[in-house]
Amino acid sequence: MMMSVDTDLLRVLADPLRLRIVTLLAEETLCSTHLIEETGARQTNLSNHLRVLREAGVVETEPCGRFTYYRLKPDVLASLAGQFADLAETARATAENNVKRSCP
Repeated sequence: MMMSVDTDLLRVLADPLRLRIVTLLAEETLCSTHLIEETGARQTNLSNHLRVLREAGVVETEPCGRFTYYRLKPDVLASLAGQFADLAETARATAENNVKRSCP
């Protein structure tokens, strides 16, 4: 049985700045001003990356006055981790059972 990993989500998280944003948001909810300070990214660049993360369902927003706070959605990452865990278990079983396709 072929296991599948969410490749769209992997592409989203493969960008170094987006991965840094996710790492920061895992520790606390931050506004874009905080994220600019922490990452050194320009505001427009950061906004574009946050949009991608929002559209992928990785982060959610919380308006607070004139600021918008960003919060990581841990279930999305947990789901991806579960997909990798399933893939690892399949690989383990394949290795233990010496499963290989015979050559023609």
